[in-house]
Amino acid sequence: MSGSPGGGVQAACLGHQRSMSQLDLEELAEIELQRDEEEAATLGAVRRPSVAPMAGQDPALNTNHPFYDVARHGILQVAGEDHFGRRIVTFSCCRMPPSHELNHRRLLEYLKYTLDQYVESDYTIVYFHHGLNSRNKPSLRWLQTTYKEFDRKYKKNLKALYVVHPTNFIKVLWNVFKPLISHKFGKKVTYFNHLSELREHLKCDQLAIPPEVLRYDEKLRNLHKGRPLPPAKTPPPRPPLPTQQFGVSLQYLKDKNQGELIPPVLRFTVTYLREKGLRTEGLFRRSASVQTVHEIQRLYNQGKPVNFDDYGDIHIPAVILKTFLRELPQPLLTFKAYEQILGITSVESSLRVTYCRQILQSLPEHNYAVLNYLMGFLSEVSRESIFNKMNSSNLACIFGLNLIWPSQGVSSLSALVPLNLFTELLIEHHEKVFSAQDAHGEPGAGSTGEGEENSPLSRGLSTPAAAPSPDVGRETPLLLSR
Repeated sequence: MSGSPGGGVQAACLGHQRSMSQLDLEELAEIELQRDEEEAATLGAVRRPSVAPMAGQDPALNTNHPFYDVARHGILQVAGEDHFGRRIVTFSCCRMPPSHELNHRRLLEYLKYTLDQYVESDYTIVYFHHGLNSRNKPSLRWLQTTYKEFDRKYKKNLKALYVVHPTNFIKVLWNVFKPLISHKFGKKVTYFNHLSELREHLKCDQLAIPPEVLRYDEKLRNLHKGRPLPPAKTPPPRPPLPTQQFGVSLQYLKDKNQGELIPPVLRFTVTYLREKGLRTEGLFRRSASVQTVHEIQRLYNQGKPVNFDDYGDIHIPAVILKTFLRELPQPLLTFKAYEQILGITSVESSLRVTYCRQILQSLPEHNYAVLNYLMGFLSEVSRESIFNKMNSSNLACIFGLNLIWPSQGVSSLSALVPLNLFTELLIEHHEKVFSAQDAHGEPGAGSTGEGEENSPLSRGLSTPAAAPSPDVGRETPLLLSR
């Protein structure tokens, strides 16, 4: 035989490379998926699609939903916000049924339909890879089509894509899509091998993480016998500071603020935004540095002054306002009203404002007054929508989940429709909803007229049209009783 052994090896390697280059990418992906399933089997976590939940399990989802055939599986969820105040969208592969039971074109349309409600604001996607297998995976052609259809409109405000429990299949996909993916977009992708790593970036209790994913993560953790991960511990409750502003009840704030109904953080941020931000395009859509948010929270909680002018970003007080609402122990609209609000879509359009007023009648007086103050301000914002592009519908998409959430678990994706509709009605019809006889039998709750001494607004709070302070950017220390 001619040729050296080394040449024979080299020829063999080249032949192998040629044969590999001719492998269909779909087949290669299938091989990797089979390997993933084998590895999952060794963990006792055989990946099968979850049984699709019955429609009755989600009170907000009905057969009239334009994508009911896809939405009923619970593949996509919108729940909570990350540490930067960005809305979170989750995609769970374990919720995908076998391919012959799911129209993937409809799935793509449903993805776009859902994201269209949030792409004007900063948002985050969490992709739970566990559960994707050879029976339910879409074709690579579908994935390529999907990536191409998600143009700049969707990619611009996507600030992070978190891939949880990645496998070799993800590596194959990355190699396939690498020529299409820009360097800028690639920097947004972060891989997490364990849920504990994801928790460093957002509050996982806000997410509807499928039980299958939780069990799989636990099995992965058990593999690290030599380096067990410390269990997550909740620190023992501590009495709040006398000047605490975030994470305490409205009643606590009232008691510590000389009986004032409107919390100082809410009043300060509203006053600043009214004077300097009403015409800012995309107001309330943008996120802020988590370090900056924490710094401002610390200052407020210590009763120290905050000067928003020092930060040079009008979106920061907007984020602080949303953070304050989100960290209330109980939502401003209360847990009790959650199921009632979900019923708004079943009410005839001409009766919905009346329905809103009936729900608000059950609110505690304090919650009613704060809600009135906030909705009055958001109504002002919407009236400047020709400049800020924030009409009542856009504002409702942002504030819906900051005003109401269930006492157990998280709001389902389909629940966002009634929650946002209810919020939009409060903003759009503020004067009607909060006028005449209020929940406590007092006239003119939403009026700003003089002489209405019995209205909620007249008892220790200013109306949404409060006069500006001499120096809006400079705030004085909180005058709270100790």
